[in-house]
Amino acid sequence: KQWYQRRVRGNNLYYDKRIPELVDYPSCHGDVIELVKLAVKYNVVLIPMGGGTSVSGALICPEEETRSIVSLDMTEMNRIHWIDPENLMAHIDAGIIGQDLEKKLEREGYTTGHQPDSLEFSFFGGWGAARASGMKKNVYGNIEDIIVRIKMVTAKGTIEKSCQVPRISAGPDVHEFILGSEGTLGVITEVTVKIKPLPECTKYGSIIFPDFEKGIKFMQEISRRKVYPASIRLMDNAQLRFGLALKPEKGLIERFTDHIKQMYITRLRGFNPEKLALCTAVFEGPTDRVNKEESDIYSIAAQFGAIPAGEENGKNGYLLTFSIAYLRDLGMNYGFLAESFETSVPWDRVSDLIKNVKQRIISVCKEQGVTFVPYSSARVTQCYDTGACCYFYFGFYAGDLPNPLETYTILEKSAREEVLANGGSVSHHHGIGKVRAQYLEDTISTVGKQALVAVKHGLDPQNIFGCGNLTGVVGPTGALNCKL
Repeated sequence: KQWYQRRVRGNNLYYDKRIPELVDYPSCHGDVIELVKLAVKYNVVLIPMGGGTSVSGALICPEEETRSIVSLDMTEMNRIHWIDPENLMAHIDAGIIGQDLEKKLEREGYTTGHQPDSLEFSFFGGWGAARASGMKKNVYGNIEDIIVRIKMVTAKGTIEKSCQVPRISAGPDVHEFILGSEGTLGVITEVTVKIKPLPECTKYGSIIFPDFEKGIKFMQEISRRKVYPASIRLMDNAQLRFGLALKPEKGLIERFTDHIKQMYITRLRGFNPEKLALCTAVFEGPTDRVNKEESDIYSIAAQFGAIPAGEENGKNGYLLTFSIAYLRDLGMNYGFLAESFETSVPWDRVSDLIKNVKQRIISVCKEQGVTFVPYSSARVTQCYDTGACCYFYFGFYAGDLPNPLETYTILEKSAREEVLANGGSVSHHHGIGKVRAQYLEDTISTVGKQALVAVKHGLDPQNIFGCGNLTGVVGPTGALNCKL
């Protein structure tokens, strides 16, 4: 129980009444095969466990499940089996933590370039199971672009392609139903991934915009021109001020310098401090390409009335992301509940969606009797040709509420429904889990959901992988009895 509380409940705001009876630590692909065979023989539920960073309730054991549940803790499967410098690939265990993988590859002169916010704790297998995205996807791609080959152990055996090639035309791609399967079909055990030599040059940068709207137009323009740094993200004013509040106190000379900069921005340039938006960028690659991208980005930004804000702000803004989870947990100690959620949306709806969702958070908090105005902020984190990923942080003081978790659930649900009403997706990279399962059918159509259930039944008729994510299939004959 202590293991479960530490590894699962610490990263979820959802009360769980069911915990695993047993925790097993497989150390290789062969171990997983044997464990799955035993589970099939004795009709036991298996739930793979990675870094426990899910924010979708995906790791919570189904309360209705009456069979024994075994959690497969993948922490022992943490090896790099081989590195192929000629073809720029590496074969790894799916239980390796992202941060550890990068450190090991870095010693050999390589990187995958995949940097999710949870890099410090999340596992590669979890990235695949959740269909993850990283902050440097503009150069390295999303998880589906990085993976070359996957091994997944199912109740019917192992799924894997026979070759490690850049592309194959052999019917529908089996990777496509493994990626995003969220532990419902099997256990991802080994992965062959693309690697790249460590970048010759890395630079940070930042840009201040007069307001968030101009920043959004800038992000859309660089997408049209395909001028993509490794990472580029736009913070709204609330998030900018939050970041500034966390900066360490400076000495007299530094404070004086900051005062001069502030005077230039607000008095000479006429920027309103309560409307400013900050864009942070990471430029990575060959030095000549980095210099060209940097020049192009600042040139385009100037067309929208923006001014450069320095390398330090860019670096601090990028690294702030990794501290958010710690700040969330710290806030809980003082009765402050906070979480994040994300979506993807077409360019013409980015502005309205963000504005409406933030307003919905504020209004629902008021309706629920929250004493103080909640924290509600947003940023545009990923750019695509046709749209963007929008990422929200929200939090509220719950110390004087009779049922804070109920208030949180109502708030999160209301915000998600506002996202959908404004043309956003159910998720860009966090996944469905249990929290968003009610929206899956509307997202992929009734027939689409039926197809997922059919695949589930074909691979797992006993529902051995009965975590209940995505389609809500629970119980030993759940795949047969799932009604749409």
